[in-house]
Amino acid sequence: MTTKIFAHRGASKVAPENTMAAFKLAYDMHAEGIETDVQLTKDNIPVLIHDENVRRTTNGTGFVQDYTLEELKQLDAGSWFSEKYEGETIPTLDEFLTWIQDKPLRLNLELKNNVIDYKDLEKIVYDRLVAFDLIPRTVISSFSSESIKRFKEISSDLATAWLTSNKIRFLIPFTKSLGANRLHAKYTLLNKRLVKKCHQNDLELAIYTVNRPNQMNRCFQLGCDTIFTDVPDIALLERNK
Repeated sequence: MTTKIFAHRGASKVAPENTMAAFKLAYDMHAEGIETDVQLTKDNIPVLIHDENVRRTTNGTGFVQDYTLEELKQLDAGSWFSEKYEGETIPTLDEFLTWIQDKPLRLNLELKNNVIDYKDLEKIVYDRLVAFDLIPRTVISSFSSESIKRFKEISSDLATAWLTSNKIRFLIPFTKSLGANRLHAKYTLLNKRLVKKCHQNDLELAIYTVNRPNQMNRCFQLGCDTIFTDVPDIALLERNK
């Protein structure tokens, strides 16, 4: 089994995270998948940004949910990272799906609804994936157990992943009880037993965020199904040695 390499928010070490520039660079680096984050605007348009507040990654302030798409598109999402990326905007989910549709990339959409429980986010995202015929190569992940349950009610076919950074008891049974068929765990939780238990229970295991070569190689040696990394070019070099 070969561990798949997903670009975490795109090639986010060398381009501003969750922008089309970062996604395109990840593709040029031959990443096998892209992980990105989905939130909703005031007018219920799904957009790709990690934080609930735009302050860290744009020249604006305030919450995503308080902006219309038109207002959000006025923000600069690149200058904070480098002058080279001045003028980059927050992409819509549709813009991203249009771009990825004809490329041999898998995608992981993390629904950012564990802090703000966006109304109907699951159904809105599902409908866009259906419209672009991307259900077969998409995984939906969330830190919100309720969101995973809601998604499974919408579609039993779409792959879903429970995201966790915490060491909790009965992690595997809990993940299964949500209807998820994947577990996405923080690197600090990784050990041989976790990999073995996941595979014994037909759960794919993805580890985040893996940026150091020694961590990458440990994931490869233990048989993790996927890693999320800000440096997909380095991960591919390490995996292919």
